[in-house]
Amino acid sequence: MSDAQQQNEAPGAGGPRHRRVRTRRQKALRAGAFTVAGLVLAGAGTAGYLYWRLNANIKSVDIDAQLGTARPSAPTDGSFNVLVLGSDSRSGANGSLAGGDTGDTARSDTAMVVHVAQDHRSATVVSIPRDTLVARPACTGPSGKAVPAVKSAMFNSAFEVGGAACAVKTTEQLTGLRMNHYVEIDFAGFAGFINAIGGATVTTSVNIHDKDSGLDLPAGTSHLNGDQALAFVRTRHGVGDGSDLGRIELQKQMVKSITKQVSSVGLFTNPAKLYSVASTLTSSITTDSALASVSALTGLAEELKGIGPDQLTMVTLPVAPAPTDPNRVVAKAPEAGQLWDALRADQPAPAAVTAGQPVNPAAPTTPASPAPSTTARR
Repeated sequence: MSDAQQQNEAPGAGGPRHRRVRTRRQKALRAGAFTVAGLVLAGAGTAGYLYWRLNANIKSVDIDAQLGTARPSAPTDGSFNVLVLGSDSRSGANGSLAGGDTGDTARSDTAMVVHVAQDHRSATVVSIPRDTLVARPACTGPSGKAVPAVKSAMFNSAFEVGGAACAVKTTEQLTGLRMNHYVEIDFAGFAGFINAIGGATVTTSVNIHDKDSGLDLPAGTSHLNGDQALAFVRTRHGVGDGSDLGRIELQKQMVKSITKQVSSVGLFTNPAKLYSVASTLTSSITTDSALASVSALTGLAEELKGIGPDQLTMVTLPVAPAPTDPNRVVAKAPEAGQLWDALRADQPAPAAVTAGQPVNPAAPTTPASPAPSTTARR
């Protein structure tokens, strides 16, 4: 196939496509899993032969219908963006894993904006601290109830009051980026996925004991099962200054560990293992309606096949303590604006952003450093 740009197509049997440059050389599909969502896509993409059994597992939300046309313009250069949320719902199996009490509500425990470059061979992943104060736009909740705009609210409240569409709308207003796709996974789904791939290995320089998350981990290298991995990505009181920023750094380490584990377990040559992983993931995710089929996930996985861990830039949105509440943060100027400007232009994260990133409080080679403290319920 000669180098040529392909025009966007509506999702169909081959999945959603974005205009990009292709080369003659075809590489084997590898797990370019920069987030749990990436792993979902990779796993589902290789399990097409089980389409009829897996397709019905996937839950979806029609984001486009709920938000209409008053949104940032979709990229036209072949780049695209995915909002990935980890829900803290306590419903069903989540309650015994998560602890705490949220009643009948759920917030976005983890939020990542994934920007895939136009050539689909690199990506930038931006973690948004859940306690970031933002202007939340007016939304329509899942039940059809109007949710009024507020000038200042925690970022994770958008999902609580207005569901997936409100979370997407808030993210688009914050970033100026069109979210082409949406992927959500809950606690039980994450833990089940880790068990399905055989666990994940992490290394820390400190003992971590967090009675809230349930994590009790000695310093050094540990291989974690699903429940332990979930506790690892949720812990904050047992390491560093207890802030959400430190927890985000642990989540980044887990993403890298997952990527390595998926690459090492031979999913693509072990049909039984592959089906176990694909069944677990498709039963645990909610996507936008364009991705709500195995064929659509297959198409997106095909587009992401050139991205591996070395082609990922993972950053946290630059933030500073909120003037009105030291337990909350706000986007830091001018770095936050520079980051979003760069991604809208399909450019790498600016050096001012990458140089000012928080330190992983459990990293093997670096000590913890002070970071703005954020407070949020488990």
